[in-house]
Amino acid sequence: MVAAPDLKSVGSKSRGGSSPPAPIKVKINKDVWEKNLMKYKISHKFCWYNHGASIVKMYFINEIPFTFDEMPDGHLYDQDLLREADKNKDYDPDDLYKASFYLMDEEVHPLMFELELENPEDLPID
Repeated sequence: MVAAPDLKSVGSKSRGGSSPPAPIKVKINKDVWEKNLMKYKISHKFCWYNHGASIVKMYFINEIPFTFDEMPDGHLYDQDLLREADKNKDYDPDDLYKASFYLMDEEVHPLMFELELENPEDLPID
């Protein structure tokens, strides 16, 4: 049997015990926290729509699609637009229907309910 000294009692340098450290308390301003969490952000992307029949400017609220704008005639000849749409998810009418219905159920559809938006200027004009 080998006698080994306790690591906590060697010399005058003591180390913490094996119990977990005390929790660190952080003071959070609840009003600021809730204000930042409750804001919604509008964004848009150019996406293929209706089984690849056309490209649309799809609008999203917190990354959930809710409406789109059709592109002008001849948009399928714009190579930059085609490449941009290829990078994004394709949407079909059923996808948009389900997403819009979900947003209405949750009362966060930006065209139907008054919401605190981070960037209201990015909503579709019509």
